[in-house]
Amino acid sequence: MPTPSPARALPDRFFDRDAQTLARALLGKVIRHRHGDLWLAARVIETEAYYLTDKGSHASLGYTEKRKALFLDGGHIYMYYARGGDSLNFSAHGPGNAVLIKSAYPYVDALSGANSLAQMQLNNPDARGQLRPPERLCAGQTLLCRALGLKVPQWDGQRFDPERLYVEDCGIAVPRVIQAPRLGIPHGRDEHLPYRFVDAEYARHCTRNPLRRGQVEGQDFFILEQGN
Repeated sequence: MPTPSPARALPDRFFDRDAQTLARALLGKVIRHRHGDLWLAARVIETEAYYLTDKGSHASLGYTEKRKALFLDGGHIYMYYARGGDSLNFSAHGPGNAVLIKSAYPYVDALSGANSLAQMQLNNPDARGQLRPPERLCAGQTLLCRALGLKVPQWDGQRFDPERLYVEDCGIAVPRVIQAPRLGIPHGRDEHLPYRFVDAEYARHCTRNPLRRGQVEGQDFFILEQGN
């Protein structure tokens, strides 16, 4: 089986930055998780930033042993159950600050080939037990974890492990980013804050397309041009 390149795995210091900055920087990066002899992989296309002072964040509810990873330095994994499934977050700079990996897109290359994609489809069938098309496999935070085989008991509170789970910079450029309010935040919990970031090229494959009909640029979303 091909082995990952440690040189391309993001170091812990990559995550030690402002949550919004990290949320943007993670777009286009590839999450790889080892499943038996396979490396399952997905390209990040949607993220959400959260802060300790943000009423919509778990950290705002206070420190508990379960939320410990949120209060540790950047690069810790925080997982929790959401809507009956697992959800993946990475701690950022500053106690209580983190980024939620909202959705992704299957990534296929020499390390994570067709067999890896097929395994992801087996991991995450639809409600009828049928294989999901690749573009729907990771279109949501719990779908992403299911497809990659990521579980709360195994990874919550852990650091990345280049032998099992890591995030890689594959040199993918993300020239245009859509910034919009986060999804699913209850009323009165800072639901208006524009802390959601989407790779514009993959907008139609994320949790909810910010460019859908009826949305107005400059009001409901903003387009950010970036040079990476």
